[in-house]
Amino acid sequence: MKVSIKKFDVQMEVKNKGIELEIADTNGKQQGDLIITKTKVIWCKGRTSSEKGIAIKWDDFITMMESNK
Repeated sequence: MKVSIKKFDVQMEVKNKGIELEIADTNGKQQGDLIITKTKVIWCKGRTSSEKGIAIKWDDFITMMESNK
């Protein structure tokens, strides 16, 4: 898989370690972190480390998302 970030007209390829997004609710309370790598997406609820997060491969993620139409 090739994963890219498009923001402010800048295109960057995601490397092996990936990128980490902090997800918070509208009150600013952290819900967890979303880590996006070349091979998978990892959800880390609360302040869980990536090793304890829930990982899903890109093909499985795409299938899951498309089945929710």
